Amino acid sequence: MKADAPATGQRVDVAVALRDAGIAAAIAFGLFLPLIGFRTVQDMRNELVLETRWPLLFVMVAIIAAARLLGSLVVAPWLARRRARPAAPAAPSAARTTLSRLLPPFGLGFVIVYPVLVVWITGFGGAVKWIDNFGIQILIYVMLGWGLNIVVGLAGLLDLGYVAFYAVGAYSYALLAKTFSLSFWILLPLAGCLSAFWGILLGFPVLRLRGDYLAIVTLAFGEIIRLILINWVAFSNGYAGISGIPRPTFFGIPFNADDDGFAAVFGLEFSPLYRTVFLYYVILALALLTAGVTIRLRRLPVGRAWEALREDEIACRSLGINTTNTKLTAFAMGAMFAGFAGSFFAARQGFISPESFTFLESATILSIVVLGGMGSQIGVAIAAIAMIGGTEILRQLDFLKGIFGGNFDPAQYRMLLFGLAMVLIMIWKPRGLISTRQPSTFLKERKPVSTALVEEGRG
Repeated sequence: MKADAPATGQRVDVAVALRDAGIAAAIAFGLFLPLIGFRTVQDMRNELVLETRWPLLFVMVAIIAAARLLGSLVVAPWLARRRARPAAPAAPSAARTTLSRLLPPFGLGFVIVYPVLVVWITGFGGAVKWIDNFGIQILIYVMLGWGLNIVVGLAGLLDLGYVAFYAVGAYSYALLAKTFSLSFWILLPLAGCLSAFWGILLGFPVLRLRGDYLAIVTLAFGEIIRLILINWVAFSNGYAGISGIPRPTFFGIPFNADDDGFAAVFGLEFSPLYRTVFLYYVILALALLTAGVTIRLRRLPVGRAWEALREDEIACRSLGINTTNTKLTAFAMGAMFAGFAGSFFAARQGFISPESFTFLESATILSIVVLGGMGSQIGVAIAAIAMIGGTEILRQLDFLKGIFGGNFDPAQYRMLLFGLAMVLIMIWKPRGLISTRQPSTFLKERKPVSTALVEEGRG
């Protein structure tokens, strides 16, 4: 049985599509059977008992089969028609131009008034969760994504150990604050400088490496830092982590219920919301600082050297650009912003351990940069909102427990959704959500560089 596709004269073979969907379902069943179909739990006698989750397994297999069938019948013909169209670049529409011009100021205004909107909608009692989980948490990853975007998006250096600098900033603040009782505002720049120093140390061994080799070395560096934190118990307290980390204060006024606390000084009723709002604006200021410095550096000679290195290292050398200093500055700047975010993370949590700095964190940050569009500030912010905010939304879907059982945790399947998002983005927008970029130098008129003008794998 075949169905005509009148737009291109091609024919879609339904039988082949059904066969591919069946093969995909069989493969998914074999892969998910030990991962989802079976689970070991402890019974009342502390013995491991094997449980089955057949409904969840069959639902997952059915979703994959339906997605494969939809891809064969709808997506594949659409991609074929898209490839058949002339490759002449089209002028951006007026709506798209207006949206690109209004989105940054609107987004900035929204994040500034976000706590006020949340308090107005949910009240004091329910605002803490929305500001902390959906505001502060997302902004931390936005800042980390912008920092990694310097290394990956601008300089073109694949870094899989970025979480190591995040850990350096967090442990620097925690250890120095507990040992010397220094203020958060003193240790914040110090943590960034220490992370930048470690970024330079990482940069020296990888000066001659690119691509897969660079990824392997940076991945090893991240694991080395994590293993040091685990095994050097006298320094980092190992798996037990560091607790009782001092919290930041408002010009020396702590956010507690004492007589010298923030609420008492200003004559307010004590509420944890004040500290949460304060931390929100602190991380917002740090994120905006990261974006502003990145935009400014991109227009300076060092930023143009990063982009030249990303496009073609050989041509970069032939132009007399010092690639050694260029790589080191990229690693140092990206690591510095990760150190800022790490010190804020430690101050916000009050407790850190090596469990917070695994390779999964590096993969998540890199996924944000890739999905958003390497080199795009707005794209990275949108991807961070979608990925981190999506994870937090999954935690709120308690109604799914009534469908799949009381032990079902939707947040455990976030990486599956991330992988699906990566696949869809690679098919639909191979260069990320925002694949065009504004040139740092131009003649008379600034025009966005379209992906149609850049070779695949470049830029």
